[in-house]
Amino acid sequence: MGSFRRRYAKSTIEEPVINLTPLIDVVFVILIMFIIIAPLVEMEQIELAHASQASKDVSSVQANSPIHIHVKKDNTVFLNKELVSLVDLPTLLLRQKQAFPDASPQLFHDQSAYFGTYQQVKNAAEEAGFAKMDVILNPS
Repeated sequence: MGSFRRRYAKSTIEEPVINLTPLIDVVFVILIMFIIIAPLVEMEQIELAHASQASKDVSSVQANSPIHIHVKKDNTVFLNKELVSLVDLPTLLLRQKQAFPDASPQLFHDQSAYFGTYQQVKNAAEEAGFAKMDVILNPS
C-alpha cells in the first residue's frame, strides 16, 4: 500500500498548454487585410438636398399632382379624399393614370401605419403603370 502512495505522490497533474500564437497570427492577418481593403471599398451614397432647396421643391411637388393617396394610422387608404380598399386601388389608379398620364401619385403615409400597406400601395401604383411615386413626409 505504501508503494501506491509513493507512485501517486510522484505523478503530478500538469495543465495542458494551449498555444495561442497561431490564433493571434490569424487575427492580425485579418486585421491587416481589413485595413488595406477598407479604403478601396466603394459604398453607395445618397445625396440629400439642402434644407433651403428642399423646402422650395416640396411646395412645388405638392402643388403639381392631382393624384393624392393618404394612408392613415389605422392603415385605411384614401384616394383623392375617398376611402378605397387595397383590392380596388390598382383599378382606381389605372383610371387616374388614363385621366392624368403625365402625373405621378403622391403618397402621404402616416408613420404609425404599417410598412406592408405602403408596399401594397406602391405595388398598386406600379400595376397601374406609374413609373414613379412621390412620398410626402410631414406634409405642411
